[in-house]
Amino acid sequence: MLSFILRRILIAIPTILLISVFVFSLQKLLPGDPVLAMAGEERDPEVIAFLREKYRLNDPIPVQYAHWVGNAVRGDLGMSLRTNQPVLELIGEKLPVTIQLATMAMIFAMGIGIPAGILSAVRKGTVTDYVANVVALSGLSIPNFWLGIMLILLVSVKWQLLPASGYVPFADDPWRSVQVMLMPAFVLGTALAATLMRHTRSAMLTVLTSDYVRTARAKGLSERRVILKHAFRNALTPIVTLSALLFGELIAGAVLTEQIFTIPGFGKLVVDAVFNRDYAVVQGIVLVTAVGFIVMNLLADVAYVLLNPRLRSQT
Repeated sequence: MLSFILRRILIAIPTILLISVFVFSLQKLLPGDPVLAMAGEERDPEVIAFLREKYRLNDPIPVQYAHWVGNAVRGDLGMSLRTNQPVLELIGEKLPVTIQLATMAMIFAMGIGIPAGILSAVRKGTVTDYVANVVALSGLSIPNFWLGIMLILLVSVKWQLLPASGYVPFADDPWRSVQVMLMPAFVLGTALAATLMRHTRSAMLTVLTSDYVRTARAKGLSERRVILKHAFRNALTPIVTLSALLFGELIAGAVLTEQIFTIPGFGKLVVDAVFNRDYAVVQGIVLVTAVGFIVMNLLADVAYVLLNPRLRSQT
């Protein structure tokens, strides 16, 4: 198992380097000059020259990239051009907010999508199957921003059951924090639940026609035990992989939902950084997000091995 994990990490290293080159190159292609934005309206030539020298913008691009990567390896992602705050510190403040939102959204997605997919596969061709598929397609089709606005109008404005926006740290007030996060987590979780439902249904349909499931039924085992212990356990592999990828996608792509519900997470940070041409922050966020995706893929590979005895014997 250890050698398997080490091999995956060695494969991930060149991937991260390639991503860093891609991120750095895209930043250089973006329009606008951050130094001019920092220099203010007067744009004193001495101030501009000082800022370019301070942030090493006069160096050749390969030298700038090498300097940036060297600092990133040491944990220094640069300074925010707008707030003069370390990028890693900014990310450390905002990332826990988005992780909490993503975790709650995944709880909604897995709690709805996986049971619905199992039920749809077991009752294939029945009314339950058709209803589950219609609900799944609806979840994929409804835009997050529209669902979020409708929930705010109904749940917060009309019924006054939950807060419409804002954020409360979980450490300060756990119950209030969960209340504030319920609606945005549900908005994100519904679309993911639809995706999980479709993949769970497909995996279960494949497994339910296998020989070992027929053998388990022939032994006289209860249908519930056949489905949950024999069928679902063997169908978990693609579901685990998809869940890991979806969690990474949530961390990277909760921008619109965070804007609607005024959540000070990763999404709001990257939007503010783009609008203010704070390229150091944009680079740091994209790099951290890419590393997060790679880590989630690594965890999914490890889960593969733990769930599948044949893979364990090979590793």
